[in-house]
Amino acid sequence: MATVSPAWIRMASAKASALLQPLVEAIATMAAALATLACTLPLAPGPGPAVLAVVLSLSLSRSQLDRDLRGRLEAAVVLPVVAFVALGVGMLLRHAPWIGAAVFVTGMFASIWLRRFGPMARRAGSLIALPFVTLLTVPHIHAEPTGRLPAVVVPLLVALLALLWVSVFHLLARRLGLQPPVQAPAQQPLATPTESTLRPVASTRMAIQMGVALALAFVVGYLGFGQRWSWIVLTAFIVNSGNRGRLDVAFKSGLRVLGSAGGTVLAMSLSLHAGGDPTAHALLILGALFFGVWLRPFGYAWWALFVTLALALLQGFSDSAPPAAMLWLRLEEIAIGAVIGLAAAWFVLPVRSGDVLCRRLADALAALSEALDPAVEDRNPARFAAAMAQLEQMVTPFRASRLLTARFRTLQPADWADALLACRTPAIALIAGRKTPGHVRQAVGSARKALREPEALLPALQRLCKSLGV
Repeated sequence: MATVSPAWIRMASAKASALLQPLVEAIATMAAALATLACTLPLAPGPGPAVLAVVLSLSLSRSQLDRDLRGRLEAAVVLPVVAFVALGVGMLLRHAPWIGAAVFVTGMFASIWLRRFGPMARRAGSLIALPFVTLLTVPHIHAEPTGRLPAVVVPLLVALLALLWVSVFHLLARRLGLQPPVQAPAQQPLATPTESTLRPVASTRMAIQMGVALALAFVVGYLGFGQRWSWIVLTAFIVNSGNRGRLDVAFKSGLRVLGSAGGTVLAMSLSLHAGGDPTAHALLILGALFFGVWLRPFGYAWWALFVTLALALLQGFSDSAPPAAMLWLRLEEIAIGAVIGLAAAWFVLPVRSGDVLCRRLADALAALSEALDPAVEDRNPARFAAAMAQLEQMVTPFRASRLLTARFRTLQPADWADALLACRTPAIALIAGRKTPGHVRQAVGSARKALREPEALLPALQRLCKSLGV
């Protein structure tokens, strides 16, 4: 009778865990959103507060501000401010579009620029972004006149309810062992990033790129497309967000545009089948958001597809135009927004993807060198594993480029990343065993020196793999 090897069991368990953990996160997030929605609607009926309740729940859950007491206290301050700002910007986008666009661009610029100030500011920035993006589809959040509360109190109430329920469901998931316990972040001194007016730091460049892309998208949308401006701006944001260099933007923008286009086509089909049933539309929107949250770790294209589906269902399709014509208009707006976002990332303070990859390689090799240094007291594989995870996140575009350029380009950065990634498992085992073999340390040092000479880097990394028994 055939037996299953332990290696296959470990591999299957790892794959199951990789699929299960995001599923638990998605269930907790959507449970919190539904609970917030259930508490909000009796007090503030109407689509505006309902949308704000779901969006703030999703944003807070992803930002992880609720994971400790300090984070929850800070979220209690940040969330109401974000909700009030979203309310004000939504009113401006409807009644004073150009002023609203300027405030919107400024807010999105700030949400990215804040990343330079540490993890908490980074999470606060991500908390700001999602309600702003939702305003592109629902630009006027308001309570119905029949509500029990004044309209100005509604954002504060919704924000605090979202914080309450997200905290409750995350705590419950951790108590049940469905989510890992909160890891205390390592205390590191806050370094003030140095920059010049000619070469700003990465977060500033990304913020400037986003600001330029959104400003241009608003101008093109307002002047050329009238009331249909929102999808151009939304796509420019999607394409330009989270880039790691020009190659990364070119690769991921294609995936994001395909996801957005797929979401629009799917939304059109589902809208035709659901008819005008608001309950069916609400269930479809919540289902789309659930799958988007669940599948986001497996590729941003999934998030783009399901969020676009949810937003398209939320906004609806005009009855004045045939469905096929409306579909082509949406696809046209998505394509224009994609070109604007890609152009901003490519030409405005561009980042070379090769430089980013070399930085990730250098970080991983430095972490490995430190973990194998006998003079270091606290040696553990955590920093090296984290650096390798960062490297793995950005290697896919280089692999795609290698497939397209293999016949006429001999130097392939994807080969560097693949060679070092092949060393990950034996290197972690070596560090965990607290071993510091001299020939491995020498190979690591040679690989670090070879970072200055691209032609010598791949042989040096291959020697490192050989020293580790790969």
